[in-house]
Amino acid sequence: MKTLHLYVVRHGKTYFNRYNKLQGWGNSPLMAEGIKDAQMVAQALSNVDLKAAYSSDTTRAMDTAKIIIDGNKNKQHLQLITASNFREEFYGSFEGVNMDVAWTSAGASVGLKTYKEIVDVYGVDKTKDLLKEADPWHDAENSEEYWRRVNQGFKRILNNPILDDGDSVLLISHGNTLISLADRYGEGKIQVHERPLNGSIARMELSLDGLTILTYNNQPVQN
Repeated sequence: MKTLHLYVVRHGKTYFNRYNKLQGWGNSPLMAEGIKDAQMVAQALSNVDLKAAYSSDTTRAMDTAKIIIDGNKNKQHLQLITASNFREEFYGSFEGVNMDVAWTSAGASVGLKTYKEIVDVYGVDKTKDLLKEADPWHDAENSEEYWRRVNQGFKRILNNPILDDGDSVLLISHGNTLISLADRYGEGKIQVHERPLNGSIARMELSLDGLTILTYNNQPVQN
C-alpha cells in the first residue's frame, strides 16, 4: 500500500488574517509578513526531495506555494497543481465578516458566543453545521459538504501516477482546514480552538487508510 509523506503548510499571512476576518473561498493578498512566512518555509524545506506540489486555487495559497517551490532543490521538476478541493471551508455570506461576529451568529441558536465555546460543546464538524444554519442564504458549507470536497482532493494526490510509495509532497493549506484535519486525525492530542500559525508546517502520512499526523503547527526557525 502506497504511503506518501505530506508537508502541509498554512499559507502566509494575509490582510484578512490581520483584520480577523473569515477568509474561505474569498481571498486577500499576502502581506509582506506573509511573503516572509513563505520564504522561511522555503528555506526549511529547501533540501526536502519533493516529488509533487499542491495547493488550493486561491491566490494566497498559490503565491505561498510558488515561493516554496522556487526555493526547493527540485524546483525545475516541480509544477504546482491547484484544485478547488483544497480550498478553505466556504463561509457563505459570512465571507469577509469579522470572526467574532460570525461565530456569535453561528452560536446564537445554542446560546454560545465564541468559536472556542462552540467547539468545546459541539466539536469542529458541528460548528460548520451551525454556521451554515446561521447563514441567511445557507450557502456556507456544512461538515458533509466540506469533507466530501476535501476527501476528493486527497484521493487525487494518492492517485497521482507519478507518485510512488515513500515520496514527499507539498500541500499548501488553510487554517480551518488544518484544524479540521487535526480534529479528525489528531487522536484528541491537538488543540483545535485556534488556527495554526501562518507559515507553519505539519507533517502527515497519507495512505488508503487515511491520514496520520506526525507533527503539527511547527514554525520554521529563521537562520
